[in-house]
Amino acid sequence: MRKKEDRYDFRAFGLAIKAARNKQGLTREQVGAMIEIDPRYLTNIENKGKHPSLQVFYDLVHLLNVSTDEFFLSAPDPAKSTRRRQLEMQLDKLSNKDLVIVESVADGIIKSKGVEEN
Repeated sequence: MRKKEDRYDFRAFGLAIKAARNKQGLTREQVGAMIEIDPRYLTNIENKGKHPSLQVFYDLVHLLNVSTDEFFLSAPDPAKSTRRRQLEMQLDKLSNKDLVIVESVADGIIKSKGVEEN
């Protein structure tokens, strides 16, 4: 008989973790040191869909700012996708002066597409 935890396929989660880690320029060794796991364990999560422990799962999504909604909720368009969460994290690092520029560029894109603002 299969274990209950074997019913969920973690391969998509592993790929998202790998992409987020690479995007942040972190090695498996660095992430492993940060959350106190063996880098081989992370390799198995990323490449083979190994089921992480709940603590490792929690540590990875918080460290790499990955949304779990897209993996566990059936809604096709989650409110906060991983891409949006990661962009938000980058925006948090900008100064108010930088944010004015980003806002201006975003407004220009919205207007060029003819999208109404809320």
